[in-house]
Amino acid sequence: MIRRKDNIGFIERPNLFGAGGVVKTFNLLSAEELSGAGRVFGINALSPGTGIGIHKHEGEQEAYYILKGEALYNDNGEEVILKAGDVAFCGDGESHGVWCHGEEELQLLALITYTK
Repeated sequence: MIRRKDNIGFIERPNLFGAGGVVKTFNLLSAEELSGAGRVFGINALSPGTGIGIHKHEGEQEAYYILKGEALYNDNGEEVILKAGDVAFCGDGESHGVWCHGEEELQLLALITYTK
């Protein structure tokens, strides 16, 4: 299967987990295309001041790969700065959140896979 960039749709998700702003999500593969292994493989684009609020993963895990920009990442209550090329991982039963930090748009690749 090949999906050209012109055929990759996006959805706008306002106030995601209470963080404010609008996250633009480009779904690279659907949950069905992940064949039951997970539910998200996509790119999230966050403008300055926009975030994905703190939330807990249960029965699943999530990895973020920072493609562009700078992120303020909350890793189970500890805040750290992530930059392009950094990876963050939130395991089953853990919590995380992320905000665009700085003046440049934050783009991150997100993958959510099931653990059970």
